[in-house]
Amino acid sequence: MQNSPGEDKIPVVGCSPRTPPERNSLFFSDGRRKVDYVLAFHHRRQTFTRASSAHDRLSIISNGNLPPPTGSAGGPGEVCVELGPDPPDPAEAEMILIREEFEASLIEAGLEMERDNELKTHGPSFTRLHAPWLVLAREAEFLKIKVPTKKSYELKEDSGLSARMNMVWRKLNQPFLPNVPQQEESRIKLISYCFSRDKLHLYDIESKDTFFDNATRARIVYEILRRTACVRTCQTMGITTLIANGVYDSAFPLHDGDYKVVGQSEKKNDRQLLQDEWARYGAFYKYQPVDLIRKYFGEKIGLYFAWLGVYTQLLIPASIVGIIVFCYGVATVDTDVPSLEMCDELQNFTMCPLCDGACDFWHLSTACGTARASHLFDNPATVFFAIFMSLWVAMFLEHWKRRQISLNHKWDLTGMEEEEEHPRPKYETTLIQKRQKMQRTNKKKKKKTEPEKQEEGMTEAGKDRWKQRLLSAMAAGPPHIYNKLTWRDRLPGYFINISSILFMFGLTFSAVFGVIVYRITVSALMAMSPDTEVKSNVRVTVTATAVIINLVVILILDEIYGAVAVWLTELEIPKTENDFEEHLILKAFLLKFMNAYAPIFYVAFFKGRFAGRPGDYVYVFTEHRMEECAPGGCLIELCIQLSIIMLGKQLIQNNIFEIGIPKLKKLYRSLKSKGVAAEEREEQRAHQWNMDYALVPFEGLTPEYMEMIIQFGFVSLFVASFPLAPLFALLNNVIEIRLDAKKFVTELRRPDALRAKDIGIWYNILSGMGKFSVIINAFVISFTSDFIPRLVYLYMFSNTGTMHGFIDHTLSYFNVSNFRPGTAPDTLPLTGITVCRYKDYREPPWSPDAYQFSKQYWCVLAARLAFVIMFQNLVMFLSLLVDWVIPDIPKTISEQLKREKTLLVDVFLHEEKEKYRLLQSLFSKDPTRLGQPGQGGLDPARCHTLPPGLAQASGDECGRGGPRARCRAASFSQFTRQMSFSPVPDRVKHTAV
Repeated sequence: MQNSPGEDKIPVVGCSPRTPPERNSLFFSDGRRKVDYVLAFHHRRQTFTRASSAHDRLSIISNGNLPPPTGSAGGPGEVCVELGPDPPDPAEAEMILIREEFEASLIEAGLEMERDNELKTHGPSFTRLHAPWLVLAREAEFLKIKVPTKKSYELKEDSGLSARMNMVWRKLNQPFLPNVPQQEESRIKLISYCFSRDKLHLYDIESKDTFFDNATRARIVYEILRRTACVRTCQTMGITTLIANGVYDSAFPLHDGDYKVVGQSEKKNDRQLLQDEWARYGAFYKYQPVDLIRKYFGEKIGLYFAWLGVYTQLLIPASIVGIIVFCYGVATVDTDVPSLEMCDELQNFTMCPLCDGACDFWHLSTACGTARASHLFDNPATVFFAIFMSLWVAMFLEHWKRRQISLNHKWDLTGMEEEEEHPRPKYETTLIQKRQKMQRTNKKKKKKTEPEKQEEGMTEAGKDRWKQRLLSAMAAGPPHIYNKLTWRDRLPGYFINISSILFMFGLTFSAVFGVIVYRITVSALMAMSPDTEVKSNVRVTVTATAVIINLVVILILDEIYGAVAVWLTELEIPKTENDFEEHLILKAFLLKFMNAYAPIFYVAFFKGRFAGRPGDYVYVFTEHRMEECAPGGCLIELCIQLSIIMLGKQLIQNNIFEIGIPKLKKLYRSLKSKGVAAEEREEQRAHQWNMDYALVPFEGLTPEYMEMIIQFGFVSLFVASFPLAPLFALLNNVIEIRLDAKKFVTELRRPDALRAKDIGIWYNILSGMGKFSVIINAFVISFTSDFIPRLVYLYMFSNTGTMHGFIDHTLSYFNVSNFRPGTAPDTLPLTGITVCRYKDYREPPWSPDAYQFSKQYWCVLAARLAFVIMFQNLVMFLSLLVDWVIPDIPKTISEQLKREKTLLVDVFLHEEKEKYRLLQSLFSKDPTRLGQPGQGGLDPARCHTLPPGLAQASGDECGRGGPRARCRAASFSQFTRQMSFSPVPDRVKHTAV
């Protein structure tokens, strides 16, 4: 077969036997052109090409370099598809036409293409795309992709004590660094500049095939796919719309070969390096190879793992401080006076019954275990830890901002402009429907506005023709309303969104209330049990089982809310993927935040506060009393609730689901592939696109961010009640990083390498949660714990200046004769008890204001509110101080940016200098040609673009024969420092513009 004249590409019909087998899976059949992107679709009926008679022939399309055989009706590069003898399915035939038009447009855009065997009757078929150098260069310039230049400089080295400390730190860090080339530190920094086809001499292009890495090549092809339109067949734009309409099943870039290393390979590919140094559980102690992650997966995914690494690293000091606080509670539990008083059986505090009728009086000393456990988390060190964690949140956010800017500079993202986003498929479909509806409406209006009488003369009709055009334009309406959707088009979606979110909130509150009813009912039933052991363990049993029920409900509602958030966001019809992602994140976060923290908020701020008092309790369904806090306070119950929900979500939802579900899917695929012939399975393993097609599609980073954000709330919002939360979060994240890494490397298709300068809306959510955590921790310490009542007693009511007598101070008296009928214990006549105690600040029954709030209550309440205000203002001030002290941009980065800018200006100045010298040499060699533009001389109209010195040095030829052209604005080089290369340096020091 002959090549087309002028073509330098070699068309290949079959796989060449000289092609190395390891290259066969990543290249076209010629073994030279790399597969940059793959389009996949399923065959639904038998098809074949007219140009092929062999069943194993590949259909190669490469910009028309494979001409059709003699007698073919198709043009160069055109594939004619014949359907079988049966009449084709109209829908399938339409998709074939759409695919033909789309792929023809891709060829016109410069891409080269290779197809699978067209005679396949079932299963997936693949269209492989390759971008040649001309296309890569054109698109890289259009996308303003920064690439390294030949110009480099040496980074500034530290000196003195800081240099020695850095050297020691590097040696200590050496065992924790991954063994990848990109992670090795270098003192030489290459200057990057936006790619330009006019400045190829600036770049170090050793090979045009490897100058752009695989991720960049795939991103360039994806940009072409996104903007390629199918106007003739379906009036749609981009590959995403075609996938949504079922024209293609999927589109994805290829992985860099298998992740398993077979034999002793001299050089591992990037996927194998990531598997060995990042995705293995044995590498849990190593830093992440963030640069290699960014190179392989793109900046957006690289920033996620960089953020996750920073968050995990900063959990280490928080975990250490939390362990110290917990150890302080353990060390002081035996010397805590209130706990000792509660455990002292000699004091004999007789407490009022916990339920009506069946419950008996009980002694406070039986709650000794609860009191001692409560001290582990409710001690003076907890206040310090709450302040520390509030500052830790501020430090974390500031540290991430600095890290993010450093990565932006390192990854050449500084000055990156936002790329134009294409509309989403559903937005386009809705817009087309709107246009069609408006066109039908306008046609009806046009018919109604036509003049009823057609008998008037042509002269009168001509005079009124402008009026008819005006009426038609007014009936058609303004044309711009067809180009976008307005709030009226989205109004039904907004209404459904608001009502659905309110319904979900009600569902969450109903689930919490249902658990409350369960606790009340089970507590009453267990209190009626004749078994004393059951009665003694009522509170522990009810609390543990209720928390487990809460956990199960949270896990179920989480999955439901995730699906509902996607559905509600689709109803809003966002225009772009970025808008869709932001709206989805806000809805999912709002619903999942409420779902995860509603039970915790109830225990922290509502439980026991509306229960009433003996003789005047608040009842649920007129039968069961509202539950009260334990004698040691609600903080220990809050700790149990927080710990079980946090650990349960991490173990079940984040880890078991992430490990178990992919394993089940893999098992299902393996069972499904058993029915496939052995030869076909072997063929699938031979091609990378077949193996990648069997992997799970990448669905975005929202689930990964969401679980970390919810965990961040557990660590920051209620950390005053559970100081060990940062430790458990740290242990989870060490596993989570390797789980996500293994998922991205081995189980997911390679995502598109998307650029991003930051983590987007997630930073705003983190910042908001950090500010909210200050308020929450202030209220937890002041209202949930006993820290403020102890301080008030110590400094206002203690006679000895110690905590002795604190328990008696917090207990009020109740006369048993004031029980409501039917609520007194059945054993009351046998006990002879006249007065019982309950935890509250109320006047005794012998006081004129019996059972009213006492003076102590108002003192404690005032102190609690004052503490909230002081704590909030102190922490906010310290957070602002941290924000002010720590600059967002590291000093080294700002210095490097200035130096790189100066060096780039020098490079371009040197380039202009060489151009001017070349012009001067031409002028001096042939002065007679200066005024003849058509003969290679200098055009007089272009003389004004030279600096004044050069213009004068070229003589007065430019001005001969006519007036001198007006000077244009000077170039940027004339605004720089004095140019030593100018013939007249004193005339170019200052340029008037």
